[in-house]
Amino acid sequence: MKILAVDNEEIALEGLLRTIKTAIPKAELFSSTDSKKAFLLAEESRPDIAFLDIEMPGMSGLELAKKIKEEVDPKINIIFTTGYSEYIEEAFTKLRVSGYLLKPVTEEMILTEIENLRYPVEIRGACRVRVRAFGSFEVYIDDKPVDFHYNKTKELCAYLIDHGGMCSIAELQENLWEENDSFSDHRSYLQNLISDLIKTFSKSGCKDAVIRKYGAVGMDPTQLDCDYYSYRDGNPAAVNAFRGEYMSQYSWAENTLGSLVFRKW
Repeated sequence: MKILAVDNEEIALEGLLRTIKTAIPKAELFSSTDSKKAFLLAEESRPDIAFLDIEMPGMSGLELAKKIKEEVDPKINIIFTTGYSEYIEEAFTKLRVSGYLLKPVTEEMILTEIENLRYPVEIRGACRVRVRAFGSFEVYIDDKPVDFHYNKTKELCAYLIDHGGMCSIAELQENLWEENDSFSDHRSYLQNLISDLIKTFSKSGCKDAVIRKYGAVGMDPTQLDCDYYSYRDGNPAAVNAFRGEYMSQYSWAENTLGSLVFRKW
């Protein structure tokens, strides 16, 4: 479970972090006393829960919560920790936050909020495989970059994700080697790439992410947290994250890039 904690008062932030750590010992914590830096942390770490102070200089906790929900992920659980009660109505009716805690925050208060999250973490955390297709293509398992044995395996993975389903061996031979002189020259190498793909995901306990059938292979979209798929589904955070680049290291991705650039919402 990833948790972001934000409070402009350093002593208050340290106390909140200690309390969270006591309540949830295995939580991965991120923290900041600055709202703008906190937003960058949210973008980078994609926390399950964000504990935010409200009265902060510059960008308030209310503004930060709105920005996180609109530009990072609308399903991050926002829990305000504040000494002021007058923001409760706005927090729940306009921002749809998960919780509102009045300081001082105790271990019992945190545990109660964790048990009653608006977006349960166990549901959101089902996909261990995260794919970044916007910009340069990258694959992560448990937020660690996947290290394939062959560099070309990464491109194979990207192609399968781009197509969102099963691809025949013949199609892969034809499109992964644009400069090829003979499709048959790459047949053995392609089988090694497929084996590397399956082995890499299996070693990490994510073997269901790869689908292998006779004469074809694919990646299961339901096993992936992918910005491209979220964009196609109209997820506001994914739409905002698209900056005109898609799998930029692969020339065959230009067709999909064109459809993304000219898509109208």
